[in-house]
Amino acid sequence: MQGDIATTLADFWKDNDQWIGALLTLLGWILVAFVVDRWFAARARKLADRMMRGGISQEADTRLRFVRRLVWLVIIVLGVLSTTSQFTGLENLATSLLASGALAAAIIGFAARQTLANLVAGIMLALTQPLRVGDWVAFEEHYGVVEDVRLNFTILRTLSEQRIVIPNERLASGILRNDTLESDGVDLNVHVWLSPEADLEKALAALRDGTDQTVRVAESTFEGVRLTVGGERVPPRERPKREAELREASLQRLRDAGVIGA
Repeated sequence: MQGDIATTLADFWKDNDQWIGALLTLLGWILVAFVVDRWFAARARKLADRMMRGGISQEADTRLRFVRRLVWLVIIVLGVLSTTSQFTGLENLATSLLASGALAAAIIGFAARQTLANLVAGIMLALTQPLRVGDWVAFEEHYGVVEDVRLNFTILRTLSEQRIVIPNERLASGILRNDTLESDGVDLNVHVWLSPEADLEKALAALRDGTDQTVRVAESTFEGVRLTVGGERVPPRERPKREAELREASLQRLRDAGVIGA
């Protein structure tokens, strides 16, 4: 009886040794990826605690997050290639892919050009860091704090707690305004338009009277005059709210002075 069982198991192993070896190899690589990822996660938590106490920079935090995900991706790719090498028919192909990074890049790039473009853009963002985790940025019509920089996309959390997912390629090629890249405060400036018939001197006096704001003539066209009101520095998070309040107060001053209609 025991001999029959041993014979059956031997036959099963002989018939399925490639599949069993591939499965064990894949599980081994997944385990390695999990252990490495947990190590990075523990390291990130320690650095985050230090960051709260001023012990780590935003640059280091952003790079650590990106490197963690990039290492995980590399381990998984190596695991898949190693798994395919367990099959006799695919062994030569897997060996060639492992030995030729250019060929692997060409095949992957052809199959997923957009994904690869976002990944390359993510690497450039992690290296050059025009934005970092925790920065207040404006991109297109969106304004908020950078919550995370991932391999293919960046997550922006707006003031209304919405999450905006932006592909890294668009961030790398677009125009980005970072309000906290060099300082913790931003200048508060709003624009007010006056009609060509409006009394400019009266408008300037009304906006400057009793305030510490700077008022300048920013533009003059046949359509009217654009005034810039501002000068105060505020925290980035308060910028949209304070701009709305300043714009409303400026218009109210102009109405009270009779420069514009009610």
